[in-house]
Amino acid sequence: MNNILNNRKSVLACLLMVSVSLFAQQQEGKYTIRLDKPEQTIWGLGIEIQNDAIGSGNIGLPNEVIAIPNNLEKSERKRLYKDMLKGFRYCRLAMGLYFRGLDKEGKRFQERYPNQLNDLKELMKGSKMEGISLEYWSVAPFWKSNNAFIGGTLKSTDAAFLNDFGDALVDDAKFLDSNGLKVRMWGLQNEAGQHVKPKGYIAPPQKPVDPNDKMANQSFSTTEYFDAEVYLKAFKAVAPKIKSAFPEAIIMADSWDGHLGLIAEEIKKDSVALKHVDAWVLHRIGADSNILIDDAVKYNSNTDGKYVFTNEFEYFNYTKNDEINDGNFVNTAQTIMNWMTFTNSPTWFWLHALKPTYNEEAQSFALGIWRPYNDDNFNHFKNIQKGHWDYVPRNFNAIAGFLKYMPWDSKRYHIDEGTVLKDNRIMAYKTPKGKLVIVLTNRSGKPFQFNVVPNTKGNFKGYRYTPYQKDVSIGKQSGEKFNALVPNHAVEFWVEQ
Repeated sequence: MNNILNNRKSVLACLLMVSVSLFAQQQEGKYTIRLDKPEQTIWGLGIEIQNDAIGSGNIGLPNEVIAIPNNLEKSERKRLYKDMLKGFRYCRLAMGLYFRGLDKEGKRFQERYPNQLNDLKELMKGSKMEGISLEYWSVAPFWKSNNAFIGGTLKSTDAAFLNDFGDALVDDAKFLDSNGLKVRMWGLQNEAGQHVKPKGYIAPPQKPVDPNDKMANQSFSTTEYFDAEVYLKAFKAVAPKIKSAFPEAIIMADSWDGHLGLIAEEIKKDSVALKHVDAWVLHRIGADSNILIDDAVKYNSNTDGKYVFTNEFEYFNYTKNDEINDGNFVNTAQTIMNWMTFTNSPTWFWLHALKPTYNEEAQSFALGIWRPYNDDNFNHFKNIQKGHWDYVPRNFNAIAGFLKYMPWDSKRYHIDEGTVLKDNRIMAYKTPKGKLVIVLTNRSGKPFQFNVVPNTKGNFKGYRYTPYQKDVSIGKQSGEKFNALVPNHAVEFWVEQ
């Protein structure tokens, strides 16, 4: 870890020495792949599935069954599994939101509609995903102060209450696992740290509600942890039970600020709680990929030897009445690369596979869009028929190359960069079969040439992705002389043969 921190500090020092004008002028760069410096194993990527209804703009929980794969024609299901989801390793399952059926007591989860579990199992099998990342948006209403999915906190932190609470959450995981949804990751609460306040916090006067503030007016399943100590007590009660039942599962905290937040501050005071954290998970939704370079030291410091990664990425362009643009396309690809390069992340998650046609956040949140059977408004997405889906190319194309050319458990290698350029990124890894792959990006506004020393004599085939095209063959490069000219707004994968 000390070596990582020293390397990151060196990178930041270099960045401070290079002016913005130099970045704008530079049209080529020199890079050496260090096959003698292996880095982390990259497990694979994750994706969330909307398996139940949420209102447009993230407002409300409709009773209708608006879900995939339920709403898709049989042929469209198969196309989804084969053409979009193949390559993902983990399916993020939002408990209390997209899986929210309840038992009679309201303590434990079950199906909300017929064949919900069979649909999910079919999706996992058809796409060949390994397992689920089980994470709560809301725990079952029995355990909450308001007896509801939306809002509220835990009813109690008494030992007896938390013991029963822990047993119920283990039962949830066992229920899913026994029905073919293998639990590979587990989290107590999505974005737990978002509303945590420091001791002595005094809330400012409440502002009038702005009906046009699309972020502030969201209303969906949550369990609020306003006090980090409440989260700590709940985590200590539940995490050991989860680890005992699922010893191989990665236990996450806190899906907001990870090791940098107030919840982590409390966890680190408690050796038992800290022992049960396997990964610090952060959300930097829609952020510029540059933050992983500028703040590399921060993201690599005080991790206590835990994994660090993000399990949600999307854009909020819709809140500004904007569409996804070409710049978002390259930024998404670079975000994947920069988490892996500058924080040694073993995985990365996009938010949604598909969103429904009538949800205004669809193009910002999803890799594709489907039309539910109850949507008769063909003034939008005219090309998508009921029970069918289509891509959001700027989102999917940014990820597609990693799904195809970065097999699970690939091994990343360090690269010596003459200058770390934020608009021209590079990453290299070897597949489990030992083939070197070089990923290149360009968002500089003009063509950029990567002069690379791969330190292998093998030949490479190139495949280009743009906001409008995917997997376009672009010729060959020699391992002895690798000079790839990458156009603006492009991501390329060079695969050793």
